[in-house]
Amino acid sequence: MKELFLGVVADDFTGASDAASFLVQAGVRTVMFSGVPEVLPELEEDTAAVVVAMKTRTIPAEEAVKEMLAAFRWLKEIGAKQLYFKYCATFDSTAKGNIGPVADAVLEEWKLPCTILCPALPVNGRTVRDGKLYVNGVLLSESHMKNHPLTPMTESDVTKLIEMQSKYRAEKISAEKMLEGGGICAGLPDGVKYLVPEFYEEQHGDFIADIFGDLPFLTGGSGLCGALGRRYMRQKKTAENEVPQAGGDMQDPADSSKAAPGKDGGKALLLAGSCSRITLEQIADYKAKGYPSLQILPEKLLSGEQSADSAFAWAREAGSGALIYSSQTPEEMRASQALGQEKVAETIEKTMSELARMAVDSGWTRIISAGGETSGAVTRALRYTAFYIGKSAAPGVPVMTPVERPELRIVLKSGGFGQTDFFERAEKLTGEG
Repeated sequence: MKELFLGVVADDFTGASDAASFLVQAGVRTVMFSGVPEVLPELEEDTAAVVVAMKTRTIPAEEAVKEMLAAFRWLKEIGAKQLYFKYCATFDSTAKGNIGPVADAVLEEWKLPCTILCPALPVNGRTVRDGKLYVNGVLLSESHMKNHPLTPMTESDVTKLIEMQSKYRAEKISAEKMLEGGGICAGLPDGVKYLVPEFYEEQHGDFIADIFGDLPFLTGGSGLCGALGRRYMRQKKTAENEVPQAGGDMQDPADSSKAAPGKDGGKALLLAGSCSRITLEQIADYKAKGYPSLQILPEKLLSGEQSADSAFAWAREAGSGALIYSSQTPEEMRASQALGQEKVAETIEKTMSELARMAVDSGWTRIISAGGETSGAVTRALRYTAFYIGKSAAPGVPVMTPVERPELRIVLKSGGFGQTDFFERAEKLTGEG
């Protein structure tokens, strides 16, 4: 393996697979790890990017900093030339962290003067204009994210969001100012270490990557990861005396993957824990088309009326694919949280992880999960450490194949990602022989 051009650490698993998928789409050979591996497996010689999935979005800030720094240090040790902190395109965080504390720690660890904050992902409707973050044209603070149970977003200005949780200040960067490039760090006012560029059209990502792509540490969503991948492929072609193509190497993502579909598709378990509007619409679409689905409720799980065992027994009888979901509307969610927010979250995650483990132990070969916390619980239960990245069921939502279990296909999506018929699409894609 040659020197890695990019080492990415994501604050949750779906964010990691999201970032990896855009790198693969750009033509970059990418391997993803669930946490920092105890032993680095042998990677393909042309591996150019490594993504590490952590679960630090909502843990105490001190713990997040410790765990994320360990991951960044490991990436440097294995040869990552550039570091990238991947967080959600809706800047999921609280007034205390953990985006600010982690980014501060990396800047201080390597004595860096500044970095950028670039959460935008226009293909999924996440854009930044004049420093403000929008979700499908609606200010973040007025979007569905304002009701998120763990990271309610009540502010849309990215400079204010970071300043609530960081030691340092932020500054919005206009297109004209961006033309000064990476050297802009030298002329910042005292205390300013974060720059927020505008990014509301797809082509802005390539513009930002060209201007700031030489900074040793960048932060943002998967949109910029894709742009960095395209920049790397253009530079690689130039170095090999080939003519670079505009927009980078857009080969079929499957060509950059070691993913190996199963022989006959196998049985699929679909799990949904996200309460986002988009996931709720996806569940409704799946149900309306007559596919088998079962809702599990925290109050019934706590009372013993429902359990992982009973839910999986139902799934066994449901056919080749079945959806089990805990997703609720905001009104239903508030009623359930009267039982205790932490208790409810813990109960749901435990149940979802048990269901995923039961399915794989029973020989099911497809696991499709919706929601960051749900997907994190699933991956912890399955305990696979390295993944090849394949085709995508939706932008930022790839099919993943564990290196340790090549017949298994896993799809993990953030709550706000995917088309209305996402579950149907994902089930079809993972079932292709």
